[in-house]
This record gives sequence, structure tokens and C-alpha cells, in this order.
Amino acid sequence: MAGDPAQGAQVRPLAVFDIDGVLADVRHRLHHVERRPKRWDAFFAAAIDDPPLRQGVALAQASAQDCDVVYVTGRPERCRADTLAWFARHGLPEGELRMRDDRDRRPARLAKPGLLRRLAAGRPVAVVVDDDAQVCAAYEAAGYRVLRADWMPAGPALTSAQEAEGRT
Repeated sequence: MAGDPAQGAQVRPLAVFDIDGVLADVRHRLHHVERRPKRWDAFFAAAIDDPPLRQGVALAQASAQDCDVVYVTGRPERCRADTLAWFARHGLPEGELRMRDDRDRRPARLAKPGLLRRLAAGRPVAVVVDDDAQVCAAYEAAGYRVLRADWMPAGPALTSAQEAEGRT
């Protein structure tokens, strides 16, 4: 339709960010899940106190200039309020937040691409930023451009939480 303002509107691409290990330094709370019994409630409750990872936060802020920033995390839905408060406290750009269902225990390499697929339907994705090598490989296999966040060493407890236990 001639003169339709929506017709000429450009759709901004998405810049997709993981949280733990990309924006948030989780190392102070890993002790809750390094031995059995694992204290998942305490692990997630302590997330509100995560220090920000400067490289990740700066990249998210810079990405907001040209993209709509969105967040895809393996954190369970019950952590939404604390996560949004943490974003606000650390100056993260506003954006949609996709989290796993509280009962979803699939490995992150399976859960997160599904969350992104639904989010990105009909939208171009400029970049996906994640720290988990298996998640990055799954995103790349799905055709997304990936930036591997390597600014926080994962360690075995975080890798196990992401891939073996489907918790983050």
C-alpha cells in the first residue's frame, strides 16, 4: 500500500546474549554446586549478587546502538525478577528475556537454541554471544553467527550445570 509508514520500516536485527559467564560472573556461587548435595536454590538465590563482567556488559551496551538486545539464558523462570533487577542495577539494555521452564532439565545445547528459534522467528540475528562451547556449536549448526565469550573461565562445575544437569 503506497504511503504505508510500516512498509518502509526497517526491522532491527537481534543481538542475543547469554547471562551467566557472559554478563554475570557466577564464580562466587559455584561452591553451592561443586559437591553433593547440590544446593540449586542457594546457587540461584545468590545470582542477584553476581559481579558484572565488564566485557560482556560493554558489548551488550554497544550492540544496543544497532540491534535490539535480547537475552537467552538457561536460568529457570523462577529467577526472572532477580535477573531483571540485576540488569537494571548494572545498566544492561532493555530487551526480551527468554528463560527455561522451571522443570526443563535439558542440556543447554538443546534448550537454548529452541528458546532463540521462537524469539527470532522472522527477525534477523546479527550475533549470539555465549560462553558454552557446546551451545555455541549448536547455534552455529543452526546458522547463527556466534561470538564465544571467553572472558570468564567456566570451570567444571559450571560446565556440568549447563550440559550434564540442565540447570543454567
